[in-house]
Amino acid sequence: MTGTATRYLYLVRHGEALPDESGLTEAGRRQATLLGRRLRGIPFTAVHHGPLPRAEQTARLIADQLKDVPLNASQVAGDYVPYLPEKDELPPESADFYLRFLAGAGAEERAHGPALARQALALFTGAVTAEEDRHDLVVTHNFLVAWLVRDALHAPKWRWLGLNHANAALTVIRYAPGRPATLLVSNDMRHLPSELRWTGFPAEQHV
Repeated sequence: MTGTATRYLYLVRHGEALPDESGLTEAGRRQATLLGRRLRGIPFTAVHHGPLPRAEQTARLIADQLKDVPLNASQVAGDYVPYLPEKDELPPESADFYLRFLAGAGAEERAHGPALARQALALFTGAVTAEEDRHDLVVTHNFLVAWLVRDALHAPKWRWLGLNHANAALTVIRYAPGRPATLLVSNDMRHLPSELRWTGFPAEQHV
């Protein structure tokens, strides 16, 4: 069925994590709280988040700043490799680099990641059948944000690789009925003071 209302998808990478990834650093908690304050007033349907502690804690701190928005833990919003390309899909100059990076993915992730990625597209993207526009917030990890941005831009499936997002940065995609997806905001950190920006992002790409 064709959607009748617009979906606004707000994507957030979790706040800065502790070295053992058991939760957030103090900076990560501040990042999440400040992002929650920025998002006040948006009529979210739900806050979806991955099951790992760094995503769950970020989602709860954001939700503390919102009004009665339900939290929904989901494996689909978790941390996984969404697509494993073959060498001939990749640009020749970067193929070996990306394949070395992906070699660290375990057997379980290789088996289940792509299926979860397909579920994420079905669950989180596209216009909605409703009388009013819908606003969904997904607190997740870098790979899933990159996968959904790639899809919105109709880029090749491998192109989630190399798309980076900072901790607690905001990305917003608009899905209007009968129109292609529109990337409204990407990796936006305006809600963070300078000392809290760019964590989790490759140092050589800071601007």
